[in-house]
Amino acid sequence: MSNSETSCREKIWGQKADRIEAGLYQLDEDLAKLIIDVAYENVFAREGLDLKTRELLAIMALMTVGTESEIKTHIYGALNCGASLTEIKETIIQGAVYLGFPRSLVAMKALSDVRARLAPEV
Repeated sequence: MSNSETSCREKIWGQKADRIEAGLYQLDEDLAKLIIDVAYENVFAREGLDLKTRELLAIMALMTVGTESEIKTHIYGALNCGASLTEIKETIIQGAVYLGFPRSLVAMKALSDVRARLAPEV
């Protein structure tokens, strides 16, 4: 990869890329390699869907298991890939129909927390 090219995970993780990658490796090197190689450098790099769409889908998929910290990671990823706060909110509301209100409340709380952190920037 040339210096001008940016990996999918660098685009998604933005300025947090080094910290997120280090955290994954600190948790478990083998799992970190699988997440990075399979999810980010293989699946996310495929043609057919842009990264913004993939991140919005990731948010909805993560709503099925209700992992607020992972939802936040992908909310930031969606923002880094060009999604608006409104598009993320609508993804969560759409998910409520299929996944249930309790799961959408967890995701909306994650979005609210992210929005609060971004308030000075937005």
